Amino acid sequence: MALRSPLRPALAAAAAAAALLCAVAAAPATADPNETLTVDPTGRVTADGNVTLSGTYRCTGAKGPVFVGSSVSQGDGPVKYGIGGTLAVCDGADHTWRNTGTVPASAIEAGPAHVEATLMELRPQGGLPLPYFHAVQEQDVTLTAG
Repeated sequence: MALRSPLRPALAAAAAAAALLCAVAAAPATADPNETLTVDPTGRVTADGNVTLSGTYRCTGAKGPVFVGSSVSQGDGPVKYGIGGTLAVCDGADHTWRNTGTVPASAIEAGPAHVEATLMELRPQGGLPLPYFHAVQEQDVTLTAG
């Protein structure tokens, strides 16, 4: 039976912390003014919990796959629901995005809501894909029933 080194958990924790620091360092300090992300002022929610959000984006200089991710929340609670993800094309042109996802029934209802959208690249760095944020947008929206 092999004995486990008491250093192994400490080394694993140090490696995880280093990976997290690298991920944070991969995010740009300031946004490129040529890269934009918008959220449409209205979205849709159905009675069975399907939520659709949309907007536009523009990005350049991607070295890896780029996605538009979005989340929605209502009220003062801390719960955010992830709403789909769209593969983005970073060619410097304006594009539309539309994400649809399902939340638990009655968790999100028609009315005021808060949306956070991110334009995030998985940029290869040192053999690992690390997040690189091209743009982030937070916006209050109105969800309509439908």
